[in-house]
Amino acid sequence: MWDAPCTKERSPIPELPEVETVRRELEPWLTGRRILSAALVDAQPGPKYANLKHAEGQQIVRVDRRGKFLLLPLASPDPQRDGTERDVLVIHLGMTGVVTHVQPAAHERVRLTLDGRDKTTLHFQDVRRFGRFLLLEEGNPAALPTLAAMGPEPLADDFTTEALWRGVRGREAAIKTLLLSQRPVAGVGNIYADEALWRVGIHPRRPARQLTKKQVAHLHGAIRDVLQASIEAQGTTLYDYRTVNGEVGAYLEKLDAYGHEGEPCRRCGTTIERIVVGQRSSHVCPTCQRPPRARRKQRPTRR
Repeated sequence: MWDAPCTKERSPIPELPEVETVRRELEPWLTGRRILSAALVDAQPGPKYANLKHAEGQQIVRVDRRGKFLLLPLASPDPQRDGTERDVLVIHLGMTGVVTHVQPAAHERVRLTLDGRDKTTLHFQDVRRFGRFLLLEEGNPAALPTLAAMGPEPLADDFTTEALWRGVRGREAAIKTLLLSQRPVAGVGNIYADEALWRVGIHPRRPARQLTKKQVAHLHGAIRDVLQASIEAQGTTLYDYRTVNGEVGAYLEKLDAYGHEGEPCRRCGTTIERIVVGQRSSHVCPTCQRPPRARRKQRPTRR
């Protein structure tokens, strides 16, 4: 059993498995509940906490997820709107966000009071204030362009090998940088990009245009497999991430590459290295994941 990773990148943003775990715990608790009040506690009004007062009186229809965002469609009791879903409550955990029914000792930013008798208060705690908790009026995606720009969900039917191939084919960017952009696929961040690339032996700096269709097919499978395995373990807790019930994710011990610089590769025994790709920490086995060759400079043509 490996020790906890000694990663130098503290508090990575929760990725799809962590957010999906939170979504699954919120769903039975929040679905059908009416929001009686929405209050900022220790936070200033602004874009990260926009329009929360408009959530008051509305009913939470369900709990969805898009990439690393939680989306709670709301239905208004206004008879002129016939209970139609229009507004959407958007939650992004940032680096340190926690959604819980337990009153936090400090750093509470948003508090929702719900109807019913059981667990009637939702608290949003966020130490570093990078999270978001806001309402999109009329479900307007233009108010949050990040959502509209995302690629397909990695565990959905429309995320096929062909879809990933279209997303990376001919692109000059490093494959890891492209994955982190959320455009070829939604929800994959630093941890699971490293893990998927290690599984298929692709160096994170390799330009996407250099990948063959067979390599992309293997990467497609690795992305799905590692995300599904992490969801089953309730995600990865390195520092701050907690489930709604205050538990930690158990996938930490199953990480093969991320955070294990200086330790032997589980596959070949070569020491795992930490490099930087697109200003992000990346963990790579230099034997299993051959670095791309430098492009030769073209000599000037003599006249």
